[in-house]
Amino acid sequence: MKKKLPRLRSDKAAEAFVAEADLTDYDLSEMRPVRFEFQPKSERVNMRLPKPLLKAVKASAAKAGVPYQRFIRQALEMAVQPRKRV
Repeated sequence: MKKKLPRLRSDKAAEAFVAEADLTDYDLSEMRPVRFEFQPKSERVNMRLPKPLLKAVKASAAKAGVPYQRFIRQALEMAVQPRKRV
């Protein structure tokens, strides 16, 4: 049986753990990708949405584990990215 990951309370503790631990000993099945946002948000957008659409967006955001405004921002970013051709 694999070990559970310890709760790390600081960046320093996390860095030390990753530097020293053999991660193959740990259960990483519940890990999920995290996307960090580094660009400052300087512009504001206001829009009106039908209530059912906003409710669906909030539900999808909750399922993804992110705030709904970040979820909308990520959807907009994906919509304007150039698509890779195969």
